[in-house]
Amino acid sequence: MKTINPYLGFDGNCREAMTFYQTCFGGALTFQTIGESPMASQCPTGKEGHILHSSLTGDNFLFMATDMTPPDGFKSGSEVSLAISFDSESDIRKVYELLSKQGNVLDDLKESLWGSLFGVVQDRFGKVWMLDFEKKQP
Repeated sequence: MKTINPYLGFDGNCREAMTFYQTCFGGALTFQTIGESPMASQCPTGKEGHILHSSLTGDNFLFMATDMTPPDGFKSGSEVSLAISFDSESDIRKVYELLSKQGNVLDDLKESLWGSLFGVVQDRFGKVWMLDFEKKQP
């Protein structure tokens, strides 16, 4: 495993929140809106400017965030996920299987739009894990 990072969920105010966090912690801030993504054609009217993915990167931290609300809305604990970057495909597959064994698969482990092997699992304790393996490692 390389890193574990918080992934924050917002309900339309991701840009405002992440800009505020940048004033608090410093770092480089990036945004990708839904309208700028390969998902643009599937985007509900009025959501084009919402943030699909954002990252705030500093010397010793990485916060990621989105405006993508789960279909049933936020519930206590669902507004924060743990994003883990892996060093190997075998490691991500092992952790995915273990977490999903008694949990709930929210997104199957598969190649993502950005080229990583990616999957999302809610474990048996209700915590959401976003698993990512960048196939083309530097």
